[in-house]
Amino acid sequence: MGGWRGILESVLPSLAFLVLYTVTTDLVLSLAVSVGIAVVFTAIRLITRTPPAAAIGGLVATGAAAALALWTGRAEDNFVWGFVTNGAYGTAFLVSALVGWPLIGLIAGFLMGEGTAWRQDPRKRRVYFWLSLAWAGLFAARLAVQLPLYFAGDVTALGTLKLVMGLPLFAPLLAVTWLAARALYPRAPSKDEPAEQ
Repeated sequence: MGGWRGILESVLPSLAFLVLYTVTTDLVLSLAVSVGIAVVFTAIRLITRTPPAAAIGGLVATGAAAALALWTGRAEDNFVWGFVTNGAYGTAFLVSALVGWPLIGLIAGFLMGEGTAWRQDPRKRRVYFWLSLAWAGLFAARLAVQLPLYFAGDVTALGTLKLVMGLPLFAPLLAVTWLAARALYPRAPSKDEPAEQ
């Protein structure tokens, strides 16, 4: 997740918007500070020559959300881009699992260098199916909880729940996914361990 810097890059722009808008109800100021923080993080990545992809992605998403909210004049529209991405990711994970090509399996197969050979192993297919459904469930839960608040125009509750249902739910599910996928592959013996005869 990019360590502490990655966590700050993903949380601070939304947190700044939420706090400023709750305190001031000034949409332009709240969006300007939120986008400004994303710009600063991107600039730091570029100056320190660290991989900027995540920061640039966050900047684009923050900028697009802010542009929509400025265009409509509605603070709750700052969250629409998040609904679109949650819907897209959730649908992709669900459909991939239902058609027998779970995204978690495709990702793990690529990372483990086995391509799609995992599809011949019923255990791996089963684990990847359920993991992909779990990810689809996470994205669906975000929409189920947050969309009613969006339609009610409750920006403070919406922003708070976006933060609560973001990293605090994403990180544990990512850890479970990693542990479950890792358990499917035998550990290679280290140089200090004797090879089995």
